[in-house]
Amino acid sequence: MTDPQPLPALLSRQMLIGGRWRSAASGETITIENPGRREPIGAVPRGGKADVERAVDAAAAAFPAWSRVAARDRGRLLLAIGEALEARQEEMARLIATETGNALRTQARGEARIVADAFRYFGGLAGELKGVTIPLGEGQLSYSRREPLGVVGAIVPWNAPAQLAALKIAPAVCAGNTIVLKAAEDAPLAVLMIAEICQEHLPAGVVNVVTGYGKECGEPLAAHPLVRKVSFTGSTAVGKAIMRAAAERIAPVSLELGGKSPSIVYPDADEDWVLDGIIASMRFTRQSQSCTAGSRLFLHADIYDGFLDRLVSRVSALTIGDPLDEATDIGAIINERQFTKVCGYVADGLSRPEARLVTGGLPPKDGPLTRGYFALPTIFADTSNDWRLAREEIFGPVLVAIPWRDEDAAIRMANDSHYGLAAYIWSRDIGRALRAAHAVEAGWVQVNQGGGQALGQSYGGIKESGIGREMSLEGMLDSFTETKSVNVNL
Repeated sequence: MTDPQPLPALLSRQMLIGGRWRSAASGETITIENPGRREPIGAVPRGGKADVERAVDAAAAAFPAWSRVAARDRGRLLLAIGEALEARQEEMARLIATETGNALRTQARGEARIVADAFRYFGGLAGELKGVTIPLGEGQLSYSRREPLGVVGAIVPWNAPAQLAALKIAPAVCAGNTIVLKAAEDAPLAVLMIAEICQEHLPAGVVNVVTGYGKECGEPLAAHPLVRKVSFTGSTAVGKAIMRAAAERIAPVSLELGGKSPSIVYPDADEDWVLDGIIASMRFTRQSQSCTAGSRLFLHADIYDGFLDRLVSRVSALTIGDPLDEATDIGAIINERQFTKVCGYVADGLSRPEARLVTGGLPPKDGPLTRGYFALPTIFADTSNDWRLAREEIFGPVLVAIPWRDEDAAIRMANDSHYGLAAYIWSRDIGRALRAAHAVEAGWVQVNQGGGQALGQSYGGIKESGIGREMSLEGMLDSFTETKSVNVNL
């Protein structure tokens, strides 16, 4: 780990409400910390119910005029936002790395690029906000319209804050809605930068961003009677609470929640490219702070020991360190609370007699890695899918490797989870791989690759991993519009 790169001066940011930058009604603030150094980097308002009400009122006031703007004109504005975001891509990437702990080279730059691409993608889809005509005979005209819902309430987490904010703001606004988005209290700065650029192109009140804690700011937003749709990305427990709040007024929700994703490796896939794919699917270079992390590795028994030995060599070659250092592969856990939680899971694994530590373990007590919340990529070998580390979402770099011989048993273990977000299948026999992909209970399955989601594909989970789809035309239409049918007697 090299000497830390210089940080910018402390940043003081406000919330965007109705086209104006505002402090919290209470006057209180939240300090934002750089998790790679355990140092403050800035402060944002500690928003509460009064601030949420002000933001929702502003969005509701802006909605009638914005919804009447021609869809293609809305799309052109989003395309301009995308270009402006691209021009400031490196600035955003450095901000993301500083506040999230995600490494600049391996993670933050990619996230900043997707932010710009998301606005361009949905801006280009504006012309697809159209209905259909129904042939009911010469005497009647029957057609449908795709109409916006109204005020959208959106809540995003801290692990990929800018990307997830863009994937809610861009389709919601493209469809003609206005939005109030609550940024994660641990990582709001890049989201506020997106808001700043949106404000330069959009009418006041179309995009509003509030900052604060979930209880004080997120709950009032989810429960607000003028919020016609809630779009949430985060934990399953919080998603259930949001669903209950929205149910009181029959408001639709989109929920992208937790995961405990399986990765099934067949014996014919004992190759180096699969090792790289497992590392990618486990999201080790994002500290595995990803709901799609393939944290349950089902390895065929014939290749189990040799595969793990080579996987350890690959993982051990990754560099852990300052997120802003170009040499860093793996950055820091977001905060002390999450760091302590991850260490608790590792300690549980170390105390389990049936589990064998293959690599990693608890972080060092001295040396450069103590500067920040740095966790070691950790792999446990075990024969069971039933213990805590194989069932609970850790949201940290802890992988459990489980051997199998019978394919049906491997599929059963993969499906033995209340989660169903992502899955990964590895085999040179494409027919067998596709049969497994169809049998696994997950909303998104990758075969022979472990990368991230792509714009244009509908993404989301099943079971307790969520409701609804994002990142696509279908996701925009289903999540942010409602269909109105019109019948005319000719």
